[in-house]
Amino acid sequence: MKIKSRLFFITSIAFLLLFFESCRSSKYLDDDQALVTKIELEGFPSHLKEQAAQYISTEIRPNSALNLTIYNIFNTKDGRYKSEKLRPVGEPPHILDTAMMELSALQIQRFLQSRGYFRAQITPSVNTQNKKARISFFADPDSVFRIGQITSNFDNAYIKQIYDQKVVPAAKLQTGIPYNVNDLAEIRESLYESLRNEGYYDYLRQYMRVAVDTNQTPQRADIDVQVNIPDSTSLQVYTINDVSLKIHNYDGKNTNATTVQDSIQGIAFTDYSRRYRLKPLSRYMFLRKRNTYSLQNENLSYDRLYEMNGFRSVKISYEKEEGNLLNVNYEVLPRPLMSNQIEGEYTFSSGMSGFNIGNTFSHRNIFGGSELLEIKLKYGVLFDPRLTGKLSDKIFNNDFQAGVNLIIPRMMLPFGRGNAGRYGLPRTTFSTNIQIFNQDRTYSNRYFINTLNYSWWQRPNLQHSYTPIVIEYRDGRFDENFRNELEQEGYQLYIASNDRQYFGLGAQYALTLNAKKLQKLENFSFFRGAIDLSGNALGLLSTMIDFNKNVDGTNTIFGVTYLQYIKGEIDYRLYKYFGGNRQLVFRFNGGAIVPYGNNSKLLIFEKSFYAGGMNGIRAWQARTLGPGNYNRSSIREDLRLNLRNLDQLGEMKIESNVEYRFRLLNNFLGAKLNGASFLDMGNVWLLRENELNKGGLFQLDKFFSQIAIGTGFGLRFDMDYFTIRLDAGLKLKDPQFVGKDQWVIQHLFNSKEFKNDYYQSHRPDRYSLFQYNFGVGLPF
Repeated sequence: MKIKSRLFFITSIAFLLLFFESCRSSKYLDDDQALVTKIELEGFPSHLKEQAAQYISTEIRPNSALNLTIYNIFNTKDGRYKSEKLRPVGEPPHILDTAMMELSALQIQRFLQSRGYFRAQITPSVNTQNKKARISFFADPDSVFRIGQITSNFDNAYIKQIYDQKVVPAAKLQTGIPYNVNDLAEIRESLYESLRNEGYYDYLRQYMRVAVDTNQTPQRADIDVQVNIPDSTSLQVYTINDVSLKIHNYDGKNTNATTVQDSIQGIAFTDYSRRYRLKPLSRYMFLRKRNTYSLQNENLSYDRLYEMNGFRSVKISYEKEEGNLLNVNYEVLPRPLMSNQIEGEYTFSSGMSGFNIGNTFSHRNIFGGSELLEIKLKYGVLFDPRLTGKLSDKIFNNDFQAGVNLIIPRMMLPFGRGNAGRYGLPRTTFSTNIQIFNQDRTYSNRYFINTLNYSWWQRPNLQHSYTPIVIEYRDGRFDENFRNELEQEGYQLYIASNDRQYFGLGAQYALTLNAKKLQKLENFSFFRGAIDLSGNALGLLSTMIDFNKNVDGTNTIFGVTYLQYIKGEIDYRLYKYFGGNRQLVFRFNGGAIVPYGNNSKLLIFEKSFYAGGMNGIRAWQARTLGPGNYNRSSIREDLRLNLRNLDQLGEMKIESNVEYRFRLLNNFLGAKLNGASFLDMGNVWLLRENELNKGGLFQLDKFFSQIAIGTGFGLRFDMDYFTIRLDAGLKLKDPQFVGKDQWVIQHLFNSKEFKNDYYQSHRPDRYSLFQYNFGVGLPF
């Protein structure tokens, strides 16, 4: 039995055992008790059914099978549930409680009324059999009420002016739409924020009242917005007076404080931890002396101080002074200064298995301004069972990586102050990484890269990332025997692309729109565009200075060839929301790279595009699709294994995906189970003819025949904090074949002969119509 099939079989058996064990839980109950096993909602408006279910008490919702099984293992004895010495593990059984059932029905009814179904009635019922209970909630919603006339009645002319100018134009509350209590809450919150941003610190939300009249016209709700200020309250605009910042010690021991009085910014600074500097923190204290009080500035201060990732608690309090003045007191509690995290994972790829282990050390305040220093170490190894000898002889490749990142929460510029951080925390990142990679009897690589990056927000949903300095060095070498084999077979291009040393000096820029909305269920579009340039400065310098040259005539610096290329890539997505958890996503991803000047005839391996993988065309394994119509039967059998990740790369990429996402189960082993069906298509191409990748050249008249098409279905286990994803991709059209044979879906039910023929001409490669992908997070 194959490892994948065995793993699937074991997983299936485990799920079945958990399911049956959880179902047997009723035997542990008393005779007058019943385990809630199912809840049904009937007669509800389809767009409100899922939200209505959230008002059912958790005490009578069906248990998670996994959590209940764990509870049963530790808290049962002699066929009964224990009454003492209970272990706090798993989840106790949710036993039928008619009082909680009636309360849930009342809560659901109130929810429907808040959505305009004022005459809604909810009737609960229960069916009990063999100590198992199935609860049903039947809804009689009647007709929905719509918004009628909207009037306002304010006792303050200035507040009425703010309401008309800033609240009404952006309000969702409009005549003719279905009544929704959230729309009323929105205008209440909008007026509150608008007045507080104007400096009216004393204005409270409860000063607004909304009267709803449903008696004048059938199925219509007239709205009257009222704002009444108590006679004892005199609204006035407040100005910030004194500002103080107090940093507590993270262990709670406040002794031996550092005290500073900043006369320029007017901030009294007290640091009990004796580890922070005022200036880097004061940039994000937006409530400042002599400024008018603003709720927006208060929220900005909270957001940016938390985003610095150095504080676990931030508190802002106020003291009133005579003359409409406010003293502002900031208090923060730092997170632990240092932390260490160890991670490991098991890997499985193309019949080979191995592991990765990594360690990350973090220092959250290395220079006193909440700067983050990260030191990362990672080692991975992959074993090939097809190799002979002992375990150490079966190592196919091993990979060691080390990196140091210094993230500074501000723009470190040689001039000016940079971005003020009103839409997001600006960051300056210094990064150094090194990689040492060895593949058995094939290839070794030493790679070093050094970067300086600036990241900032221009608007709430528009982010820029500029890397003015990218310095990289690579030393890649083939095994001598393998290199001789390649030379004898005429694979000089692979030798030139990979058995080489180079130096790169370039810059990168990326623009991202709406990244913050990616986890939201709403209509929006996402865009990311990136450009990568290398060698321009060195190319210009070569016109003034005579560089040393290699035997191939290319200019060198520090004894190695320097790179010149331009690379661009775009990623556009359109998200369409249909209510509930139903969402349709369309994605287009394309890019191209053109080497020029000093290396105009050669594209290096690391900068190439590839197709396939868990986030691309999911019916193909990564780097096994394309380029174009290229078919690997054209290379010698004993070279296919070693070249499989080297010969299927491209200089241009076009890819599109369509995915429909929906909810399957609200509770599956303690998680929400979502489903997805998808259609992926695209490929990578070469922009220049290459004898070793015949059929890989991009040609407009052959474009459709060079497109790969795959479909499939996926499961997403939503754990709230992260999502585990399992996708099964099915190949429909494979461009490595010719004519009608490209539609490999025709072999779905009689694939044995097709796969045998493929193996005979492509050994040791095997053909699979299905590709399984396991990952964390959504593909896009």
